[in-house]
Amino acid sequence: MTGFRIPSFVRSYGRDTRGIAAVEFAFLAPILILFYFSMVEFCQGYMALKRTGHVAAMVADLVSQSDSTSKTDLTDVFAIGDLIMAPFASSSLTQRVSSVTRVNATTYKVDWSVGKGISSKLTVAQAKVPSDMLANGESVIVAEAFYDYKSPFDRVAPYVTKFSRMAYLRPRTVELIPCSGC
Repeated sequence: MTGFRIPSFVRSYGRDTRGIAAVEFAFLAPILILFYFSMVEFCQGYMALKRTGHVAAMVADLVSQSDSTSKTDLTDVFAIGDLIMAPFASSSLTQRVSSVTRVNATTYKVDWSVGKGISSKLTVAQAKVPSDMLANGESVIVAEAFYDYKSPFDRVAPYVTKFSRMAYLRPRTVELIPCSGC
């Protein structure tokens, strides 16, 4: 009885290594491309998050430097937030700035509050002023920035893209910054 013999052209395919690099590339390329685009998306989202924090800090800083403010002044300050968010779309950026005063050890009051794209009503609970930040009778400027980041990959792999940041700064030249028209 004779054994089964593998034809020589089949044996030559087993020893042929000319296309192995192309096969390895076909396996690795989708993974590497996915990794690359994931890193790009992560960096873009992180940059939007950082800019949201910069908006809150800048608004608080500009308001805390003044002796008094008005609703018109605050509208101009909010416009700076739109510039800070560039190159991201500023249409989904909402902001609010408020003045909060500590009445006594357990009571705070909101002196005034102005918002852009969000309700102007800030509650004391929303302000989240740290208890050791103010003495009785002192005030703080609370600036909030909210940004809804729109990712081009959101339909493929949706994730949380709603950023919010708060900044607290004490008035620099007066104890309480009054706001006319607020």
